[in-house]
Amino acid sequence: MPSPPPLHLGSRLAAIALSLAVSACSPREPSTPPDSTSSASPPAPALTKIIVQLDWVPEPEHGGFFQAQARGWFRDAGLDVEFLPGGANTFGPQKVAIRQAHIGQADSTTTLLAIAEGLPLVHVGAVFQNDPSVLMLHADNPVTRFEDLVGKTVMARPEWVFLPYLKKKYGVAVNVIPQNFQVANFIADKNFIQQGFYIAEPYFVMKGGAPAPKYLYVWDAGFDAYTALFANRPWAREHGPQLRAFLAAYAAGWRDYIEGDPAPGQAALKAANPNNTDEFLAWSRQKIIDERLVGGRDAEPAGDLSRAVRIEPARFARQIATLEELGLVAPGKITPDTVMTTDFLP
Repeated sequence: MPSPPPLHLGSRLAAIALSLAVSACSPREPSTPPDSTSSASPPAPALTKIIVQLDWVPEPEHGGFFQAQARGWFRDAGLDVEFLPGGANTFGPQKVAIRQAHIGQADSTTTLLAIAEGLPLVHVGAVFQNDPSVLMLHADNPVTRFEDLVGKTVMARPEWVFLPYLKKKYGVAVNVIPQNFQVANFIADKNFIQQGFYIAEPYFVMKGGAPAPKYLYVWDAGFDAYTALFANRPWAREHGPQLRAFLAAYAAGWRDYIEGDPAPGQAALKAANPNNTDEFLAWSRQKIIDERLVGGRDAEPAGDLSRAVRIEPARFARQIATLEELGLVAPGKITPDTVMTTDFLP
């Protein structure tokens, strides 16, 4: 599960970006491969390099990327796409800001806060229409509503925006244990409550011998972020046709991974992350399908993928309003026009 940058730490965001910039010997930019063809053959078209910073190690949430890659659709579009694995301390927005990567992935509240702090980013598409973050509980835990969390202890990222949202909407304050991205404590303690991605952690809970957990879905509380794609803003302006081609291939990858034969993408995910098993890949993909994350939980008919990869100004307006109400962003500092664009969507 990804880890966004801390809140209220604008100077830290800038410091991290500066540190990354200094440590990078040379930012990785789109390059033209040398022409190795003979004089008798026409030169092969140059491929544009695009580096994508994932939010976590390759797993089925990245299925659209890896299906498109395995099918050859990025290369067919003239793109040489590289995926950088993520993790708990990836700092994806900062890396994209200084062009160590060109495109990144994160929940949209994370990137909205980064843009508000001045990072040169712009949302260009969606991974999931609905961010799959949940509070994970044992099936027999008496907590059934967000209001029942009063005084409870929760393992979560301390900077998770849902925590102040929970307090403001329900008057619920919880004791927070910093997230360690493991499930051992959850398995051992029937009263344990933990933030997670319900498309990943529950599988490992069950493999560890515990019954299937239950969830409090944050979108049921009205906290409904995208899992978003964002790009370096100047790079996006400079490479509009390539970005448009990338998003078209990515959308095709998602549709094929969900509706077609996922085997090419699953094989690519196993090659990129040897910890992936066939069982986990199939389980996680099915969870993505069951909750209609790619096309949207409110898509009609259910399971329709016509909105795959798409983003909407109205959704961003609501998210910005929430951040303003929580006091995390000054009113008017960011608007849908300054944080997103639909210009490159297929």
